[in-house]
Amino acid sequence: MPQSIARPATLAVAALICILPLSAVSCSAAQKALDCGNTAVKITGDISAVTSAYNNASNDSAAAGQALQKLKNDLDDLGKNSKNTDVVKAINDLNTQVGAVQQAVDAQRIPDLGPLSDAAGNLTQVCTG
Repeated sequence: MPQSIARPATLAVAALICILPLSAVSCSAAQKALDCGNTAVKITGDISAVTSAYNNASNDSAAAGQALQKLKNDLDDLGKNSKNTDVVKAINDLNTQVGAVQQAVDAQRIPDLGPLSDAAGNLTQVCTG
C-alpha cells in the first residue's frame, strides 16, 4: 500500500502546477493559488519521504519516525501561514491522518498510509476546485 502514495502525490503536484496560473484571476484566487503551491511543494516531498521511509523501515525505523515528524512540522507551519480557510481545513484533515499514522507507529503496528494519501488528494481537490 505505501508504494501507491508516491504516484497520487506526484499527480497532485502536476495538477497544481497546471492549475495555478489559471487560478490567479482574483485576489482571493491568487492567495489560494499561492497557498496551494507552497503547500504542494512541501508536503509532496514530505509524503514521499514518509512513504520511502516506511518502505525501508526494516532497515532504518528511526528514518520513518523522522520523516513523519518533518511532515507534521511542515503541516503545522503551512496551516499557520495559510490565509484560505479551505486550504487550512484540508491541511487539518491531513494532520489528522498523520496523527493516525503516528498512533499506529507508537502501537508498533504497520501504519495504513492509504488515508494519508487520500487526505493529500483532498488537498489537491481543494486547490484545483
